[in-house]
Amino acid sequence: MSARSGEGVIGFEVLHQTRSLEDRVHGESIRVLVAWREVLARLGLIGRDPARYEGFGYGNVSARAGPMGGAGRGQRRFLVTGSQTAGRRDVTLADFCLVERYDIARNQVTSHGLVPPSSESLTHGAIYDIAPAARVVLHGHAPEIWRHARALGIPVTRPEVRNGTPGMALEVQRLYRQSALSSTGMLAMGGHEDGVIAFGHTAEEAGGTLVRHLARALGGAGGPS
Repeated sequence: MSARSGEGVIGFEVLHQTRSLEDRVHGESIRVLVAWREVLARLGLIGRDPARYEGFGYGNVSARAGPMGGAGRGQRRFLVTGSQTAGRRDVTLADFCLVERYDIARNQVTSHGLVPPSSESLTHGAIYDIAPAARVVLHGHAPEIWRHARALGIPVTRPEVRNGTPGMALEVQRLYRQSALSSTGMLAMGGHEDGVIAFGHTAEEAGGTLVRHLARALGGAGGPS
C-alpha cells in the first residue's frame, strides 16, 4: 500500500481483464469525461509534475455506466481513468477501464479495459454507493482549496486516513452521513496532500463545483494560509 501523495501504486486487489472497451457503448460518456479532464489538467488539478509529489501523477475522473438505480452496492459500474495515466497529455477510450464490482471490506476491485483502474477506485465506488444521484466523480489536487477547506465550508476526511484504502472509502461515506457533504458535493482529503473530490449528477455539475471553490479560494474566501 502506498503512502505517497500522488496516485501511482494500487493498494487493493485487482481482478482485471485486459480487453478493449466498446466505443459504441461507452464513447459518449468517455468524451465528456475527457473534456472535463482537459479542463482540470489546464488548471493544474490533474497531471504530473516532477516538482510535486515525488513526480507521481495525480488526479482521476469517473462516471457511472448504466441506468440510475437497480444495481446494489458494490455493483454500480463506472468508467474511470486508468492507473498512472494522469501524466498523459491526451487520453482516449484506451486510457479508461470499466469497474464492474468493488468490495470495500475485501479491498478488491473487478474491472476490464486496456489499463487497470485508478488507485482511487474504491473511493469513487464508495461515493456512487452512498450518493444515489452521483453520476460523475472528479478527483484533483488543488492546494489552494485543500489548505482552506474548512474556511470554505468543505468537509475534510480525518488526516490519519490514507488515500486509496478501504479506510478512505468508509471515511467518505461517514462524511456523507454526518457532515454537509451531501449538499456541498465536495470534500478535501485530510491525509492526502492537496487532494479534493467533487461529485454530481453530471460532469458539468461536479466540474462546476470544483472550479467554483477554486475561484473562491483564489479570491481569498479561505482567508490567510
